[in-house]
Amino acid sequence: MPVHVLPAESPLILSMPHTGTDIPPVWYRRLNETGQGLIDTDWHIDRLYDRLVPEATIVRARFHRYVSDANRDPEGASLYPGQNTTGLVPLTTFDGDPIWNDPPTTREMRSLQSAFFNPYHAALAAQIARVKLKFGFAILFDCHSIRSRIPHLFEGRLPDLNIGTYNGASCDARLAAGVTGICNRASGYTTVLNGRFKGGWTTRRYGRPHAGVHAIQMELAQSTYLTSEEEPWLYDTEKASDLRDVLRELLGYLISWAPGTEAARKTDK
Repeated sequence: MPVHVLPAESPLILSMPHTGTDIPPVWYRRLNETGQGLIDTDWHIDRLYDRLVPEATIVRARFHRYVSDANRDPEGASLYPGQNTTGLVPLTTFDGDPIWNDPPTTREMRSLQSAFFNPYHAALAAQIARVKLKFGFAILFDCHSIRSRIPHLFEGRLPDLNIGTYNGASCDARLAAGVTGICNRASGYTTVLNGRFKGGWTTRRYGRPHAGVHAIQMELAQSTYLTSEEEPWLYDTEKASDLRDVLRELLGYLISWAPGTEAARKTDK
């Protein structure tokens, strides 16, 4: 199955569209050496978030983003017009380097979308509907990571904790303030709200606060939990432990948040 779903009983859903490394052999053989390196994986994100809050539902892609990027507009529209980015079926790495010896045709791209993108979002939409029906609202936390330096995508070094709410459109402002406050108070980390990464297609598609669905994207700099941002992409348990403490507090806040509660009134002081 292209998607792993672990239902739980709280308003919080963790989505992980870029942790998968599975690529069908017929497609893997068509990638060039650069593509087969899978450099743009959200390495170890599932491990980083593992058991932080067992009450959270998890929807995780098993497939790699090179065969279908579950956080891109299925109609092909750029999430960041005028800036370098990648598409629904990427043709290059984030560095702008080609990844295919034999690129998929337009028809094959539609087939890949049907095989991977569509089942992922069907599963995610089903869990949002289930949670919202039970609790009256849902909080979608979209879990990501990326190398902290990618000149093709952005200048300089990326902040450690990149919060995206589509410029405030995807979640309640009080919820965004609470999340930002926790991150700002986290010692040793830099934080930005709606910086280079404002939330991808998932955040923008599902975030409808007026309808009771609040979506936030968290893009972590991989330097915060990897030994180094290069092969073999090793998980650094000491770094990760410190970051997990921050994420545990953050997800705990989201679990406790509900419209009208004291947690909902919490703001960044």
